[in-house]
Amino acid sequence: MRTKMNFQILEEKLGIRVKNKEVFKTAFTHRSYLNEHPSYDLPSNERLEFLGDAVLQLISSEYLYNNYPNSEGDLTNFRSALVCTESLAEEAERLGLGDYLLLSKGEESSGGREREYILANTFEAVLGAIFLQEGINVCREFVSKELLYKTDNIIQKKDYKDPKSEFQEIAQEKLGVTPTYTVLDSWGPDHQKSFKVGVYLGREEYGIGEGLSKQKAQQEAATKALDKLKSI
Repeated sequence: MRTKMNFQILEEKLGIRVKNKEVFKTAFTHRSYLNEHPSYDLPSNERLEFLGDAVLQLISSEYLYNNYPNSEGDLTNFRSALVCTESLAEEAERLGLGDYLLLSKGEESSGGREREYILANTFEAVLGAIFLQEGINVCREFVSKELLYKTDNIIQKKDYKDPKSEFQEIAQEKLGVTPTYTVLDSWGPDHQKSFKVGVYLGREEYGIGEGLSKQKAQQEAATKALDKLKSI
């Protein structure tokens, strides 16, 4: 199990000097690791993730407000696409943050270092650590370089139109009905749960999706439902 970290390489990746090693080590400590190491003297990264999420919401909102003259609804969609699990995981993977994670043996063997939601949470936890050590201005520089650079591409490709929103919009326009989502099944341990979700218009099922979160399963169900609805 990895308990030592090469902070020199991490500093090169982040472009930041790691002064508070405990805070940054905490940022890479997954809760599963604590279950197997009760004598480990640092907490999990969940509190840092909470802090980093708030910092990320502020910085991304400020950036979009200052650079795009769109409506509040558009800006909300742009931000959602930027800070969604898939987007943050993509940047965390690019930065190699998964290499530094402290995981339980079970999480390690099941591919935890590559799991989207763990990588996304780690990105936020690292941002929380940067905020505690360096403050908001350095966080702005980091987020601008490592995340906000892809805003124009997201807008041009219309990646901000998530399947759930698009399905609801078309369903209401064509049929005057608002979709409902129902969890049909779930399985796996609490830290690695999978879900099966169905989406319905009235009593009619339009799509079923599976994912490692309810949101992921809903998005997959909506994607399938869109194909069916557009053919009507």
